[in-house]
Amino acid sequence: MDIKKVLVISYSQTGQLTKVSDSVLSSLNKDSKIDVIYKEIKPKKVYPFPWDFMTFMDCFPESIYLDPPEIEEIEDDDNDYDLVILPYQVWFLSPALPITAFMKSDYAKRKLKGKPVITLIACRNMWVMAQEKMKSMLDDVEAKLIDNIVLIDQGNSFATFITTPRWMLTGKKDSLWGVFPEAGVSSQDIKDASRFGEAIRFALKNDLEKEGNSLCHGLKAVEVDEKLIKSEQIATKSFTIWGKLIRKVGKQGEPKRKPIVMLYVVFLLLIILTIVPINMLIQTILRKVNKEKVLKQKEIFETPSGRGDERMKEFLKDD
Repeated sequence: MDIKKVLVISYSQTGQLTKVSDSVLSSLNKDSKIDVIYKEIKPKKVYPFPWDFMTFMDCFPESIYLDPPEIEEIEDDDNDYDLVILPYQVWFLSPALPITAFMKSDYAKRKLKGKPVITLIACRNMWVMAQEKMKSMLDDVEAKLIDNIVLIDQGNSFATFITTPRWMLTGKKDSLWGVFPEAGVSSQDIKDASRFGEAIRFALKNDLEKEGNSLCHGLKAVEVDEKLIKSEQIATKSFTIWGKLIRKVGKQGEPKRKPIVMLYVVFLLLIILTIVPINMLIQTILRKVNKEKVLKQKEIFETPSGRGDERMKEFLKDD
């Protein structure tokens, strides 16, 4: 077999996405017949971690409208890649701004055209709308999405509503008060993500990536929480309306738009405390009434990899 070349392009703000990628790619890196080439996306203006609150909130208009920030030019090469892997974070129900900038770069247009692509997401729990935008950007560069792998933060929605912002704004991700779990994706889930690499390695050795089908099916790659679909859609509309207003006031980072950003924060808190609980109750009723429609929508959003587990025993290695 000829040496297969795999391109991995990512931006990891906290370092978690790097750990997830390393787990997935561990078996590929050990194979002498597979050459993994890493490219790091470097924004010209560095995004802080931990975030300060206003800097974080000031990113949402550009995130939702996919306005690319300036990034360092990615070093070109002559490689004709067999597979591209795109790990990314989710910011405001959109791909993180650095990955958006990459997807709109000339490099992406050249290197991803006609190539099979695997997206790899590590986030809190809402990623569906971000992936829909990613699909659109992949279509724009004529790439072929063959897999989507999603790892979400440990804990239920209420717990992560506390632990994730705490981690983002303070850098602290340890267990809180013995009640809330550690923030982020669990270490076990990161470790078990190596199964995807085993499946990708098997596929590359058998030229399966050329067929344009999922390489990670049957490995519990992705599962949509149907309870969150409508919430994502409603939040996206809210971000879009307010984002348009804030972009008209000024550019990202300009002091004159801070009052409008803070006004939106107050509006958002009021919505969370009043409208959201009522909406959750209504959506629970509607999901039961429209059960078949919701399940069909869930299935669509889970493509191409799906939530099946029939290949877990084959590729999940026990230590």
